[in-house]
Amino acid sequence: MRLKEVMDTTGLKRSAIYKAISEGRFPKQVSLGARAAGWVADEIESWIMERIEERDMAYEEKKKS
Repeated sequence: MRLKEVMDTTGLKRSAIYKAISEGRFPKQVSLGARAAGWVADEIESWIMERIEERDMAYEEKKKS
């Protein structure tokens, strides 16, 4: 996936994506050439699924209290 598609899929802006990468909280891009990069679609989908699981766990914890 190229950056625009990653942004469209995640709802994150460019700066937020690169900040999260530098903090180890987002999948790293893959070099596609001297001036091109992309992301592995499965890694982006997994990242999204992890956010959904975190949301669901937080909801369940809140429901218990």
